[in-house]
Amino acid sequence: MEDDGEPEDDGPEDDGTRELDTLGFDHGDRRRVADDAEARTLLLDGELDLEGRLLDASNVTLIGAIRTDTLAGECVYKPVAGERPLWDFPDGTLAGREIATYLVSEATGWRVVPPTVLREGPFGRGMVQLWQNADPAVEMTTFVRRDVPELRRMAVFDAVVNNADRKGGHIIPMADGHVYGVDHGICFSADPKLRTLLWRWAGKPLTDEAVEVLEKLRHQLMGDLGEQLHEHLTRREVRRTQQRVADLLRSGTHPEPSGDWPALPWPPF
Repeated sequence: MEDDGEPEDDGPEDDGTRELDTLGFDHGDRRRVADDAEARTLLLDGELDLEGRLLDASNVTLIGAIRTDTLAGECVYKPVAGERPLWDFPDGTLAGREIATYLVSEATGWRVVPPTVLREGPFGRGMVQLWQNADPAVEMTTFVRRDVPELRRMAVFDAVVNNADRKGGHIIPMADGHVYGVDHGICFSADPKLRTLLWRWAGKPLTDEAVEVLEKLRHQLMGDLGEQLHEHLTRREVRRTQQRVADLLRSGTHPEPSGDWPALPWPPF
């Protein structure tokens, strides 16, 4: 056959990427963590065995197994060295902001953020968070529009931490009904930056539960929690967090889009 100079089409080129099945990791006879306390022990003391990278993440986000002699699980590892510079957040602060959101999450008692620590890893200091496998039966474009307590709590939490990026993919509904939120690297700006899919309750009264939690949080932010946040945020950012809680309690309502900043993250999913 005559060669016409055109390369043969052998189908799509294999770029080496593979879908990572975290449920398929072999942990031997180690057991899963039983609670958040054991999860923190695993995250702080476990050995990281990296398996892959989330290619659609803005910053270097690595996935792997983490194991001690007796415990095992999967985790996300985001090294500070892999953070992409942003115009509106200081360089090298995103991992600390993830830790700060976890501290606030724990203070609320809502467990919005999975167990998260700051530690050394194969590529230096970074955020390590327990991986959560979302319920595959949940259709996210429908779920984020639902009026459920877990999402309403998350909306209040995002208003407190000034979350600039609550995408659909950052909401993790679990099979047991709990809902986690992840990817909190761009929170706690001193300027209003709330961008979220969870505007369903905008302008509506806060629930009695939310008011009770915010009252408790206001006192914690003036004490030990505030001091813990100072390790990861500027004094101004902590003061603005205190102010946001005070503003929510004063208004008694969920915040509404300000009009000065895009209300929705892009892309939303």
